Amino acid sequence: MSHSKYLRSVLRIVASFTFFLHGIQKFNYLGGLGGHSAEPWTMLWFAGVIEVIGGPLMFVGLFTRCAAFVLSGEMAVGYFRAHAPHSFWPLLNGGEITVLYCFLFLYFVFAGPGPWSLDAWLRKKE
Repeated sequence: MSHSKYLRSVLRIVASFTFFLHGIQKFNYLGGLGGHSAEPWTMLWFAGVIEVIGGPLMFVGLFTRCAAFVLSGEMAVGYFRAHAPHSFWPLLNGGEITVLYCFLFLYFVFAGPGPWSLDAWLRKKE
């Protein structure tokens, strides 16, 4: 029996939790995370809103493909607006995690959430 589908669920859960923390950090809700205190209605603030909503959706695996599509797009925009202008190379421009999140979420758009998700549970109930 292949365990890859279960590991996909674990990857989704762990990645979405850490991604959610980046969103919380932008609002400095938990002072120990070194928050950025994004000004309301700025691009950084909207990024935080997307992360605070999308992270938990991905965590529980609800509307996974749609949420992952939005999060992947957010990371692509973030990379090209905040990191790429400083250097072509992600290692030099500080964008490694942004690139990884972008392609990880793009993977979930096509692979789905895995069996440990609300999406899978709701499909079984139909």
